[in-house]
Amino acid sequence: MGRLTRTQTQERNRAKVLAAARAEFIARGFRSVKIDDIAERADLTRGAVYSNFPGKRALYFAVLADDAERASGAAQAHGRGHGHGPPGDTVREALGAFARAWVARLPLATDEPHSAARLGMDLMSEVIADEGSRQAFAQLMKLDALLLGLALERLRPRLPAADRRDADRRIAGRRVAVAEAALTTLHGARQLAAAAPGFVEPFNVVSACAQLADLDLGDTWQPPHLPHTRRARTVDEAWSPPPATDAAGGGAARLTGDGVVAILGLHRLAAIEEAVRAAPAGLDVTAVLVSDSPKELLPLARLTVAELRTCLQEAVAPSAWPSPQIVYDETGALAEAAGVSEVDNATEIAVRIQDGRIVARAEGFGACHAAATAEPARRT
Repeated sequence: MGRLTRTQTQERNRAKVLAAARAEFIARGFRSVKIDDIAERADLTRGAVYSNFPGKRALYFAVLADDAERASGAAQAHGRGHGHGPPGDTVREALGAFARAWVARLPLATDEPHSAARLGMDLMSEVIADEGSRQAFAQLMKLDALLLGLALERLRPRLPAADRRDADRRIAGRRVAVAEAALTTLHGARQLAAAAPGFVEPFNVVSACAQLADLDLGDTWQPPHLPHTRRARTVDEAWSPPPATDAAGGGAARLTGDGVVAILGLHRLAAIEEAVRAAPAGLDVTAVLVSDSPKELLPLARLTVAELRTCLQEAVAPSAWPSPQIVYDETGALAEAAGVSEVDNATEIAVRIQDGRIVARAEGFGACHAAATAEPARRT
C-alpha cells in the first residue's frame, strides 16, 4: 500500500480525533475531558487535534453532528424513520409523530450516567456559554421551525365537514408559529430529561404537541419592511457551482436549474423564508450556510438540521417534504461561485439563477426577497 497523501492523512487524523473525542466524552463526560486526553486516545499530538478543531466545544459539536447525521442517514436508507408509527396525514397526526420520534431519543432515568444516550447533555450549556453560538442557535431554531412549518402547511386539519370551512379560514396558511411552539416544547423536554431524569412523561409531551394543531396563533407572513424597497441588480455573470449535498432533503443539491441561491451567515438564517414565500412556483430555493467560524458553528448547524430531518422522516410523507434546500459551505467554494469572496455570520447575499447564469443579485437586509421577486431576464 502506497503512502497516504497529505489530504488523506488529514482525513484519517480528523476521523481519529472524532472517534477519540466521542469515546472520551461518553466515558468521562464532556466537562471532565481535556484536549490532551483526546490526543492521547487518538495517538496524536495536541497540535494535530487543534489543526482539525479550534477547541473542545467545536469538537463536541462535530461529534454530536456526526451522530445525528448517521441516524438521519440510517433512517433514509430504510425509507423513513424508526417505525414508531405511520407518517401523519393531518397537522395533528404529523405533530404527534414528530414528537414521538423526538422523545424516543431522549435519555431515560435508567440510562447509565456515562453512556451514548447522555452524550448530548451538555449541548445547551455550551451553546449558552458563547454569544456567537447563542445567536447562531437562535437562527437555526428559526430555520428548523420554517422547515417543520412548511411541511405542516402541506397537510390539512382532520375535522367534521360542518366545521371545516370555519377552521380552514381560522388556521389555514402559515404554520411556522405552531412549529415554533412544538420545538419549544420538545427542546424543553430534552433539557428536563437531562436535568431531572424521570420527570418527563413522554406520552404527555406527544399529546401536547399534537394538540398544538388546533391553536390559533394568528400566524401570518409579511414581506420585509424596508425604508426603501430593495431591488435586485440585473447582472449577467457566470454560474458554475461545485457539487453539494442538500442537508434538508438528502442527496445532491439542485444548483444548476432556475432558482434563488441565498448565501446566509448563521445569524441571518431566518431570511430564507422571504425567498421561499416570494419565489415563483417552480424555482428552487437554496440556503447556503456560511460562517466566519465554520469549524465551530457549521457543525452546530449540521446537528440541528439532521435532528429535525430524522423526526420529519417519521412525521410526514415524502409528498409533504419542505422544499428549500440547505447546503453547508465550510470552504466558501459555493459562495465564491456566487461572486461572494468574504463571508461572516451576518452575510445576506442572494442571486437569481436563470438558464445557467446569474441574472440578478441583491445584498443586505431584504436580499432574499429582492432576488426572489426580481424580474426574469428576457430570453432572446
